[in-house]
Amino acid sequence: MLFAALSLLFLPLATLAAELPALTGRVVDNAGIIDAATEAALTRKLADFEAKSSDQIVVATLPGLDGEEIDPYANRLFRAWKLGQAGEDNGVLLLVAKDDRKMRIEVGYGLEGTLTDLHTRLIIENDMVPAFRAGDFSGGIMKAVDDMVMVLEGNPEELEARGTRNQQPPFNTDDLFFAIFISIWAIIFFGSIAASILPPIFGRKLGPGRYRWLGMTFEPGRRSSGGW
Repeated sequence: MLFAALSLLFLPLATLAAELPALTGRVVDNAGIIDAATEAALTRKLADFEAKSSDQIVVATLPGLDGEEIDPYANRLFRAWKLGQAGEDNGVLLLVAKDDRKMRIEVGYGLEGTLTDLHTRLIIENDMVPAFRAGDFSGGIMKAVDDMVMVLEGNPEELEARGTRNQQPPFNTDDLFFAIFISIWAIIFFGSIAASILPPIFGRKLGPGRYRWLGMTFEPGRRSSGGW
């Protein structure tokens, strides 16, 4: 009776834990979003990088997370696949959940000091998000892998510089036109006030209501008239 009650209590939690796919290679494209040529190129690139550095990067895509958040799912998948060398914890998992429109880069403890949270955020925001919004999943994933390899090889400067450039607000022509309009209006408004107040104070009087100031003649009290 007690066992049945506990089973009912923890059943909702169990249903939120999505099934984990099998590790079938360095690229596990269960969502089918990576074209064949890119998948082959990624597999070669990741194999060459692992042979040279011993760090292991795996790319995984899946249709959805079945209601589970991507952070705990990526952590479970990383641990289930035992990425990286034993005792080194030098693995990286790039995970994309297509239908949930979510992505995550899970980094092993042994690489957290090199591939930092800042780097993974820049890779996701600057490489993957723009490409994915344009429908280019293959290109976004390839670019992300290129940047991860670049950082893990000890060259994070280009990624960080790109991130700084992308943080600068884009040039807005509407703001420029508005600023010009306000500047012209301010010049006309305050200029007319100055022309009526300053000449009598600082200028030389030429006659009734006429003053010479700054090489020009002013008649502050004269009003304009019109007709046809």
